[in-house]
Amino acid sequence: MKLLLFRTPEGPALGIRTASGVLDVREAAAALNWDVPVTPDAVFAEGLDALPALASLVEEAMPRAHGAPWILDEAGLRLGPCVHNPEKILCVGLNYRRHAAESGAKVPEVPVLFSKFNNALAAHDEAIPLSKHAKEYDYEVELAVVIGRTAQDVPVDQALNYVLGYCNANDISARDLQMRTPQWLLGKTMDKFCPIGPYLVTADEVGDPQTLTTRSWLNGELRQNSSTADMVFSVAEIISYFSRYMTLRSGDVILTGTPEGVILGMRDKVWMKPGDTISIEVSGLGMLTNPLVVQD
Repeated sequence: MKLLLFRTPEGPALGIRTASGVLDVREAAAALNWDVPVTPDAVFAEGLDALPALASLVEEAMPRAHGAPWILDEAGLRLGPCVHNPEKILCVGLNYRRHAAESGAKVPEVPVLFSKFNNALAAHDEAIPLSKHAKEYDYEVELAVVIGRTAQDVPVDQALNYVLGYCNANDISARDLQMRTPQWLLGKTMDKFCPIGPYLVTADEVGDPQTLTTRSWLNGELRQNSSTADMVFSVAEIISYFSRYMTLRSGDVILTGTPEGVILGMRDKVWMKPGDTISIEVSGLGMLTNPLVVQD
């Protein structure tokens, strides 16, 4: 399934993308008297346990989809981040071999970890403000993993069983702030510096996370074009590693690193600026696009 969140006056609502349009989970469940979690908070609280009920709702609702009030036109929706309130946003740096090489860094022997905060979340088509307090703005296409149940000290060979799904993430970075100190945080978690979406695609639909293409385009020009096969540490290894040291909970988001092709690795560096548009895509997860604007 492809889950999404869309904005309403009452707050974020849960949708499921189908061939006939976006199924409004709350409206469909009410009309069909179907017992399913209908809010984003309820779905992420239940995690993987919520998926069978949602799948059964889709199976029941779609034969009646024609003209149904619970089918919405996606083009008319204002999407939100596909995960709106994670407890943790965890990130892995230098996790692609060719990206480490272009950055002039050694391939790490253990995962390089940092974090972002919820203020950094942004949605598909949402404008990203660029502050006057930085200049070296860069993009990073990343495969993001969303955890589906509590994970503590999980073995590598079981780690993917804890995945709810995957989504695109753009680890937007202010390199001058990132490199100001050995701690990368300041350049990584400015407001709206973590667009995710447009969809959260369930793990069963994605399959092997180490066989996905990863691409980015700046103003329509292809900049990154790689594969998750180039990861230093696999998705399963990353989940296992994090879970040794902290409890992962349903709805936590993990950004797994970016491939080569970032501005930082170029000889002639022309940083992103207001007026630019950045698009990223991990295969099967849809296209995530954001315009860049001057911060008010």
